[in-house]
Amino acid sequence: MRKSIRSHVALAAILSMAGAVSFAQSGQDTYKAKCQSCHGATGMADTGAGKAMKVKPVNDPDVKKLSQADMIAVTTNGKGKMPAYKGKLTDDQIKAAVDYYISLGK
Repeated sequence: MRKSIRSHVALAAILSMAGAVSFAQSGQDTYKAKCQSCHGATGMADTGAGKAMKVKPVNDPDVKKLSQADMIAVTTNGKGKMPAYKGKLTDDQIKAAVDYYISLGK
């Protein structure tokens, strides 16, 4: 009986961790879901929405001079036509998406 209970507890723990991992979203996934429609798949803002809103590409000098903290603040609080993602994404999701966006400019 004891062995059976331990097995069930272990199985529940493994399934719980597996579920948490599957719900974790990478920066790339978050970027694709929330940012790509304006900033483009490569960060070049070459989408219809990006062009219409005059979004600057990731390699623009004005974008390049922004720190990671600046980009996180803009993503969190919004700026201009960029909506705020505070309360829509977690801090970790925002940081991961910003890090992915920065990587597109390298």
